[in-house]
Amino acid sequence: MKAIIEVIALFLGFVGWILIFVSLENQYWKESSDDGNVILTSTIYENLWMSCASDSTGTFDCRYFPSLFALPGYIQASRALMIISIVFGSFGLMATLVGMQCSKICGENYSLKGKIAAVGGVFFLLQGICTMITVSWYAANITREFFDQIYAGIKYEIGQGLYIGWSSAVLAICGGLCLLCASRFKSPNKKISYSHQPNSRGHELSTVATSHPASSKYEKNAYV
Repeated sequence: MKAIIEVIALFLGFVGWILIFVSLENQYWKESSDDGNVILTSTIYENLWMSCASDSTGTFDCRYFPSLFALPGYIQASRALMIISIVFGSFGLMATLVGMQCSKICGENYSLKGKIAAVGGVFFLLQGICTMITVSWYAANITREFFDQIYAGIKYEIGQGLYIGWSSAVLAICGGLCLLCASRFKSPNKKISYSHQPNSRGHELSTVATSHPASSKYEKNAYV
């Protein structure tokens, strides 16, 4: 049962780790809304790295943000958190592969392997938390600007890139929790050593039992 849970956790963590890259490559983190915008012939959409615009004919043009320091603070923090999330996910995958019960690494030291797998679960949890903070923070800024009546800029709506990010975070957190739960189970393959063997103990008792009558017999003959 423990090995099955670890395989499921590894699959969830790996899929969540892949979805981070899919979310970062997706250009639709936020998309311009038709509500309150004057220009309706073009659509503007952005992610953490670039801003794109497309018109009704299908022509689009993308440009990278020119300066990091000119960006809002939440975008800079979101970039850092997503990169940290990728690093945590990489460490989580390596630790899980080493600590799985079906892995040949570390031999048959199942206690050590269980601890390493638990560390991998912690890394998956950190990956999911970082991703969840990033996409939720980004979505909160979109929502705040959309419902702000004083805001005079372009209003955006939540794009599909954020939904991919939320899916990645949920999968990573589920994988981490599965690994932590699996580390609480005792492995059935753990070897148990016995200090005394039943056969040798029985043989020892029989030897002692037969030695007492002989000694008592010689003691009686000595007095005669």
